[in-house]
Amino acid sequence: MSETMVTVSVNILGRDYQVNCPTEEREALERAARHLDTQMREIRSTGKIVGSERIAVMAALNLSHELLGLDRNRGETERAVKRLGERIGRVLDEVRERRAG
Repeated sequence: MSETMVTVSVNILGRDYQVNCPTEEREALERAARHLDTQMREIRSTGKIVGSERIAVMAALNLSHELLGLDRNRGETERAVKRLGERIGRVLDEVRERRAG
């Protein structure tokens, strides 16, 4: 069964783009486009970087950096949850031993 596709119009840095995506992804695509537009406008407003292509590359680098940071944080969170789960397991084992003894 194929997904229903829609064409979504997004505006990034004053230019309109038509993007196809699955219907259920439309809202996420629009949110992503708004986020990218905001990033690019912030970079452009510094006046240090000129040209849409350079602004887009800098925005891509910034977003990639954010994504990698989130991935690293997720890994740290997963390890902390695992340690907490192990600790809870040890406490439950102690409680069971006390009840049995």
